[in-house]
Amino acid sequence: MTDFVWELGTEELPADFVTEALAQWQATIPSTLAAVDLVPQAIHYYGTPRRLAIELTEVPQQQPEQRLEVKGPTVAAAYQNGEPTPALLGFLRSRQAQLTDVERRQTPKGEFVYLLQTIPGRPAPEVLAQLIPQWWQGLTGRRFMRWGDGTVKFSRPIRWLLALWGEQVLSVTLENGSEHLHSDRISYGHRVLHPEPVVISHANKYLDCLRKAGVEPQVLVRQQRIQQELEQAIPPDSCVEIPPNLLAEVTQLVEWPSSILGTFDPAYLHLPAPVITTVMTQHQRYFSVLNVQGELLPNFVTISNGDPEHETTIKQGNERVLKARLADAQFFYQADLRQPLAEYVPQLASVTFQEKLGSVLAKVERLKKLLTKVLSDTNYGEYEIQSMLRTAHLCKADLVTQMVGEFSELQGMIGGHYALQTGESTAVAQAINEHYHDIPTTLVGQWVALAERLDTVAGILAVGLIPTGSSDPFALRRAVRNIILITAQIYPTYPLNLEQIFRETITILAEDIPQFNHAEIQRQWHLLLAQRLHTILQEKGLDYDLINALLDSEEPEIIQRICANIQDFFHRSEQLMQLRANGILQSIYATVNRASRLANQGELPSLELDIKKVIDTQILQQPIEQELYRAVTQLLTQAQETKNTGNYDYLIQNLQEITPILERFFDGSESVLVMDENLAIRQNRLNLLGLIRNSTLVLADFSQIVKI
Repeated sequence: MTDFVWELGTEELPADFVTEALAQWQATIPSTLAAVDLVPQAIHYYGTPRRLAIELTEVPQQQPEQRLEVKGPTVAAAYQNGEPTPALLGFLRSRQAQLTDVERRQTPKGEFVYLLQTIPGRPAPEVLAQLIPQWWQGLTGRRFMRWGDGTVKFSRPIRWLLALWGEQVLSVTLENGSEHLHSDRISYGHRVLHPEPVVISHANKYLDCLRKAGVEPQVLVRQQRIQQELEQAIPPDSCVEIPPNLLAEVTQLVEWPSSILGTFDPAYLHLPAPVITTVMTQHQRYFSVLNVQGELLPNFVTISNGDPEHETTIKQGNERVLKARLADAQFFYQADLRQPLAEYVPQLASVTFQEKLGSVLAKVERLKKLLTKVLSDTNYGEYEIQSMLRTAHLCKADLVTQMVGEFSELQGMIGGHYALQTGESTAVAQAINEHYHDIPTTLVGQWVALAERLDTVAGILAVGLIPTGSSDPFALRRAVRNIILITAQIYPTYPLNLEQIFRETITILAEDIPQFNHAEIQRQWHLLLAQRLHTILQEKGLDYDLINALLDSEEPEIIQRICANIQDFFHRSEQLMQLRANGILQSIYATVNRASRLANQGELPSLELDIKKVIDTQILQQPIEQELYRAVTQLLTQAQETKNTGNYDYLIQNLQEITPILERFFDGSESVLVMDENLAIRQNRLNLLGLIRNSTLVLADFSQIVKI
């Protein structure tokens, strides 16, 4: 057993690429090693701004040998007069084998020649040398680049290769035009703290050597050190705010972290807190400092990748940069507040939402039309309705303010703040702030967010920009998911029919874009809905067969029913989970599923629930048929009531009661032949089963459920 280390040295990598690359390696490298029968005791993944590396501990010296049996030609074709024929000799040459490796074996199809070979395992270094190029060349990421005169593409130029099998350098070469990089035992330490080359004597010395050279290769260790540095840097009676995304990014920006506490002029604290924190976190990668009441202090902590001996100089440089950024923010803030937020709305005509969909102002007008139309049928109070319409009018106004022009992350939040500062109501200001959120908390915000996302989805589908694979530039999948969840939030206050409001959206959109395929938009809308509903149920822990029992993207009627009552859809999913957990589903599954599958051989429409229309009582020949007829009548009554009330308890109880009757109908001394030769009797019995199937469809499609 031997240790192995591989390092790809580069110029400074983007922070997100380091994280993505290590995740890709964790997903692929174990399987590539298993495929060549070289499974180490452990695999360690390392990443810093200047390197990606893996360390394998206790790797087998070579692959295990393989014993192969290969079937060759028939004995009659392999030998003639006891001598090997060209057919046998050609077979041996193709396998690089000898006559002594062959044996004859009798099979059901006659006597054949079999080749028995023992293939020795290849040395591990030889195999690893072939795997290394696959590992780094298989990485994917944004904006890969070429450098020099070569054709190699990577996130940043590759500058050195390190490959050690124990003490031995493993030969790996990277050819990039006229540049040839050869692997060695040399790495490089911290640019400032240890700019000299670092010689690694043995693979198991890799971590120690780099740490002595001012580099912490382990991501988690580096992150923990940053958290410790942050806590140690802040003043007494204060705390540091550590957003997870910022912590993850900063971790991949430094190799040897040290913290520096900086200050800024307290006069800037009159700015909205999100403005200050956005400047610090999003633009400067600083961590904000709070007092015990959770209020911002005029301090920040930066994580430096420089020499701690020059802390004063680094601190002063960061403070100068922050002061300039805050001065800009203060100027934008004061300039923006010289006029009410509403006066910015006409300027939205100059901001393009999408080339074929017109300006953001046109989008705002569509939102107002949609909300005016839909809200006229609700029982909301006049104040709520006017707040929703006012929010729709103002929700995009901050896009043309100077603050959002410089700090786009503040859209929505700064609009809400400006609204409040210029005389709008608290309800409108809060809704403007949160209408960008996935799930707004206020009713006003929920309605405006719903209308905004519906307009986006309908518009983007209308111009044919349908999400494909990983390409979803307008985030339609996320928008549809949020539409579903927002609708579920609104439903208790108003029975919102999502299908109807989407049609209203398309109708209003047609005034701006007169020519588009309404039917195709509807089809794509249903597909997106079904996909997002499927994902949401998966996240809730629903088994795949129960999801299939609730969803069928090929059946518009099913999607339309879901759209009519999103809350009922989620209620049914929870009901199915509970039925499986408490064993009731298992008790009724077999017979109800059997009835559903047989019913599918008939012609009864799936929405039919009127027993008198489809059952001829005169040809119910057997007592068990008549008993089942009475039970189905009761079941249908309960199914109709369930559709009206959304209470599935009694429907489930009726299914439990009808199960033993169905068992006797199918099997035992009272059983009948459903597929009777008499077509009228057959159709009558299939219709009876079809009505049971249709009753269960009120809850779910039992034919999709797998007994587990």
